[in-house]
Amino acid sequence: MPGLKEQDLYLDPSIRDWVLVPITLIMVLVGLLRHYVTLLLNSAPKKQPKAAVREQRMLGRSQLLRASSPQSPLPPAQYRAFSAATATALTSGEYIKQKTAAEKEVSVGPFDPSQMDTMMDGMKKQAVMMVPNMLIMQYINVFFSGYILIKLPFPLTLGAKSLFARDLAMPDLSVRWVSALSWYFLNLFGLNGVFKLILGQDNAAVDTRDMTATGMLAGAGGAQPMAGPAGVPDMDRVFKSEAENLSLSDGLYSWVGHGIEDRVLKRFNRA
Repeated sequence: MPGLKEQDLYLDPSIRDWVLVPITLIMVLVGLLRHYVTLLLNSAPKKQPKAAVREQRMLGRSQLLRASSPQSPLPPAQYRAFSAATATALTSGEYIKQKTAAEKEVSVGPFDPSQMDTMMDGMKKQAVMMVPNMLIMQYINVFFSGYILIKLPFPLTLGAKSLFARDLAMPDLSVRWVSALSWYFLNLFGLNGVFKLILGQDNAAVDTRDMTATGMLAGAGGAQPMAGPAGVPDMDRVFKSEAENLSLSDGLYSWVGHGIEDRVLKRFNRA
């Protein structure tokens, strides 16, 4: 049985000039605008009280000590002294910020009102992501529905037809032809590398960008902090858990300077 004949379609150059290139340019400009609008919407960090900063620094100190234990630059005696002092400070509750009366009332409520700013920032960023995409997709659906824009230079399987010919009611059309709506989706997910090249790795133009921040309150292995009823971390439990993790890391301790003389001699073939 002879193979299927290659389909030859002749596209008007005006489609390239007035549809293909403008859609790509609009997607790039919208991504740049989204990035800078998101930067403007970012709220300035609030000034933390001294007790809260002290609490976080103590937890961060313990995590640094624990993370560096397999190849620690601290000599054994100094590491054990630091580890013992840190574990004692974690279990004693000396560095835990004392809650005010209002914070104690919040801790038994359904949610923490202090997180309202964070929630609003997240909603504003989601709106910046969603609204332009909805407008552009509706614009393409109204004005360029059914347009064939480009032919891909490589073969594809029939399973990709739903991706590249979303609004083309032509079942016999080759999979390599791309419709206007499909070109929009290809740009939506395919311009991430361009935005990283223009704006850097940490940019707000990419829709899949992770907007969650666990901070320094995460436990061992990246676990989420233990939270109370209002979603506020229970620092008593977090500190006790960190003290246990620190005691376990003591068994993994190894001084980076152990056997340094033999390693230096071996490096210079003097051993």
